Amino acid sequence: MKGDDEMLKRVTTEQDLAYYNFIWMTAWREKGYDFEFSPAVLERWLVVTPGGEPVGTAEFKPFLPGVSAFESVADIGRMPELVRDRRKVAEIDKYAVLPEHRGKYVDDLVAAAVLVAREHGIRWFVTLLEPTFCRAIRILYHPPMTELGPRTFYKGDDVIPVVIDVRDVAARPERYNVKLPPVFEAVGGAC
Repeated sequence: MKGDDEMLKRVTTEQDLAYYNFIWMTAWREKGYDFEFSPAVLERWLVVTPGGEPVGTAEFKPFLPGVSAFESVADIGRMPELVRDRRKVAEIDKYAVLPEHRGKYVDDLVAAAVLVAREHGIRWFVTLLEPTFCRAIRILYHPPMTELGPRTFYKGDDVIPVVIDVRDVAARPERYNVKLPPVFEAVGGAC
């Protein structure tokens, strides 16, 4: 794993992927969610404790209109630009933290999203957020968020379909209380 001061690691090795799958599947099993494996992925990230222990995950995948699970819950017609400019849209999936570490690593999950937005030219993230987590994101970071549907029961839990306009957040993270690790440390290097 990385040094003691780094909290994010891009999944790049088979060992990283094994940790990644163990963490999200453990968290989803505990919540009673159905497992979903993404056929296309932009990036997968691990959230790592200061001691080097992987404890959380984040997955970012291309938005595929007509295929995305997001559309089964969201009123995508309210934002036609998501389909028109789909290369600027990505889905956030598999935000998961092991139960004993919950509440401690939200900053790292958000930082991973900002780094991915910058690197891939993402303007909007679409995601299905658990209502309490959605509220926490809104209160802690105040990102431009649009709800594209009501709170809905989906695959084991209530979710809110949300679009986050990440353009300004990626350009000025400090304005949104987002603390980024140095980019070269967060996105590069071997363990």
